[in-house]
Amino acid sequence: MKICVAGLGLIGGSICMALRRAGYGADGWNRSAAPLEFALEKGIICSAAKSFEGYDVVFVCLPPRAAVAFINSNTFKDGAIVSDICGVKQFMEREVYSIPRNFYYVGTHPMAGKEVSSVYNACETLFDGASMVITSCEKTNPAARDTIAKLTREMGFKKMVECSAAVHDRKIAYTSQLAHIVSNAYVKDEEIESCSGFTGGSFQDMTRIAGVDEGVWSELYMLNRENLSARIRELCEHLFEIGRAIEEGEDKLRGVLRCGRERFSRSMENYSGDDIKITEFPSR
Repeated sequence: MKICVAGLGLIGGSICMALRRAGYGADGWNRSAAPLEFALEKGIICSAAKSFEGYDVVFVCLPPRAAVAFINSNTFKDGAIVSDICGVKQFMEREVYSIPRNFYYVGTHPMAGKEVSSVYNACETLFDGASMVITSCEKTNPAARDTIAKLTREMGFKKMVECSAAVHDRKIAYTSQLAHIVSNAYVKDEEIESCSGFTGGSFQDMTRIAGVDEGVWSELYMLNRENLSARIRELCEHLFEIGRAIEEGEDKLRGVLRCGRERFSRSMENYSGDDIKITEFPSR
């Protein structure tokens, strides 16, 4: 199986390294020269791709609009699998299926990352124990989906979560995008000045993702703005509820906090319904 990874950032580089560990050799392509040269020098990729007609699988590890531009401006082998790793999936499906294609598209989203980016921080263990979301619709080729599922398992992912693009975007607005926005808002409080010595694990958890690249994340927010706006409105309602409870007294506050604790406890039960299928792989 000939594999190419287009976009040698943190995720793209780590895909190459995880595939190498699994016994595959991936070629690479990147928009700028330095990451490509680094990947070649370190053996992260086998060679630099000049074109893409010869590959069975092409992972497109670029931001959404850049991923669409890459797909539209290149030629792929008949029957090849083209798989993106973007954090929004409805946009990608609409764009990919807007015209006839000679390849099979499979949308994925690795639920793994770091606070730092670039291939210089890539590692072969990034996906160990993580989940891979694979989205599909009536146009998804089952054999192509099975190939990506096989590679997912071999790259070290612990779980594979299958759902529609709509379900993915709704869930990711809450589990990822809202968390980044909360962190960004939290660090704008004037009390963040001179906090050294007053911080513990809770502060570190809240601020860990405050420094992410606004160029990357603003695109994701805007492409999923309806889902994200709904989650922001609900969060604000719950914050105001807690604020009112603090003003009304301790008994009221305990009730509001208890409700949140119990809701969280229930949510930790493993769920797999008609719209979400979860497959857990055996440990490596």
